[in-house]
Amino acid sequence: MGTREPLTAVTELTGVPATGAHRLSGEVFEVDLSDGDLVVAKRHPHPTAVLAEVRGLEWIGTEVPVPAIRAYDDEWLVIEQIEPGQPRDAEALGRALAAMHRAGAPAFGSPPPDGPADAWIGMAPMVNVPYDTWAEFYATQRILPYVQGLDTRLFDQVIATLDEVPVEPPARLHGDLWSGNVHWATDGRAWLIDPAAHGGHRETDLAMLQLFGCPLLDRVLGAYQEVYPLADGWRQRVPLHQLFPLLVHTVLFGGGYGGQAMSAARAWLRA
Repeated sequence: MGTREPLTAVTELTGVPATGAHRLSGEVFEVDLSDGDLVVAKRHPHPTAVLAEVRGLEWIGTEVPVPAIRAYDDEWLVIEQIEPGQPRDAEALGRALAAMHRAGAPAFGSPPPDGPADAWIGMAPMVNVPYDTWAEFYATQRILPYVQGLDTRLFDQVIATLDEVPVEPPARLHGDLWSGNVHWATDGRAWLIDPAAHGGHRETDLAMLQLFGCPLLDRVLGAYQEVYPLADGWRQRVPLHQLFPLLVHTVLFGGGYGGQAMSAARAWLRA
């Protein structure tokens, strides 16, 4: 098929001529259609990345607002454009996240239905295969693959403590829930975009939401707690659940993220 520019790809996929495009970030474009509509087109690095995002949107979209999928193929995903607005209805986001997590997953590490095992988080590969326990899943697929050039003994100590985390059923996770993937619309509601969905521990989503800051976070977490209270000690476990995104950022960007990952590991071991 070859690499196509966004105008060509969107025209072919939607059947509506694309008349203009501008880059939002990286390989993500806002595209004007000849019928007056706007869509967002995203070029993915690998065919499984497209399918993983499509299945992830379908899976979490039963519980939380997500953009409608307009079309996709092995290279491009086209979704509806949600007009941006200001954060307002934080409580609705908290309740929606609680419903999404409570909807559950078949196992820790399981992909969305009909989703590929070889998935992605941002530009980093991520494997989704089922495990019986969260501790084994988190160690095998979310820590060890991303410890590159860091103190492996420190992370071995972390892995030895994973059985201390309260046992919960597998939650349905967005999987990449940093503030940039919470899109606030003109009506003040939050829509979730760019999932790396899988079955996991619900505290991981919430820890990622706290990692890079989220508007109205206290209200989001307060509403979540009213619907689906977290186990005692969840605040002390935040650094543990932040290890995965910090390690991914270390692999992708280097810099100070490795130091942050090691600081989070030490913070958990001191908790």
